[in-house]
Amino acid sequence: MSDIRTRQIQANGLTFTIDEAGEGDDIALFLHGFPESRRSWRRQLPFVADQGWRAVAPDTRGYGQTSRPKGRGAYRFDNLTADVGALFDALGARRRILIGHDWGGIIAWAAAIQRVRPLDGLVIMNAPHPAAYARHVHRSPAQMLRSWYVLYFQLPWLPELATTAGHARAIERAFVGTTANPDAFSAEDLQAYRDNALQPGAMTAMINYYRANALALNEAGRTLARRIETPTLLIWGEKDPFLGVELTELNAPYVDDLTVRRLPGVSHWVQQEAPDQVNAAMKDWMATNWLMG
Repeated sequence: MSDIRTRQIQANGLTFTIDEAGEGDDIALFLHGFPESRRSWRRQLPFVADQGWRAVAPDTRGYGQTSRPKGRGAYRFDNLTADVGALFDALGARRRILIGHDWGGIIAWAAAIQRVRPLDGLVIMNAPHPAAYARHVHRSPAQMLRSWYVLYFQLPWLPELATTAGHARAIERAFVGTTANPDAFSAEDLQAYRDNALQPGAMTAMINYYRANALALNEAGRTLARRIETPTLLIWGEKDPFLGVELTELNAPYVDDLTVRRLPGVSHWVQQEAPDQVNAAMKDWMATNWLMG
């Protein structure tokens, strides 16, 4: 398996810390979710590199060792998707696969919808198409309850206080309290996520993804409804406590070429809980779509 290297690159006026494996200008860019970091892709980068791609996972803006601009406006969709384009450019991409989980998946959907750069493939993990989610949540009391934290994060200062108390004990609970496989997270993994959240300004930056985009997500059924022509793979852990599995059935109207792989017994943290299944699903899909390096 290819080794993982860590370095920093400049893109969109920010300094991004990235992990990467492999070589070349065929770039597979991995975007993590909340409250994770580039570490969440540790089991995918070497695997995808061995398929012939340079696999790259940044700490997204505000997270980990990447620049942390101040103000919630810095975390609006237009800035997040501009980061995607700038990262591909900084990496010298010739071909591009965009891969995202959770918030990274939402950003990846938006980047594909907005066509910030031509994509050869799109892989989404446990994140519904924004338009599908917006329309569903307004009709589903069950999904509204699952999404309670989105409203909670609109409060000032209290979420930061609660999530960082006890050396960010709530960050650890976010994983171990919802995972279907506690062994997927080592003590070292959990400590790394807690340490990231405790960096000055980090928790506010992380929560600002929700604060800056609450209205945009609510209106996504109108503003982000453009069809995606890029071949798309949706991988979904069926035991996700935050997003109902019915959301997997609502994305087809927005994607011309959609493949769905549901993983029973796997929770929201799909690529960390079931790396072998996730990697196998990606490899099969890449082979079918002529995306092997």
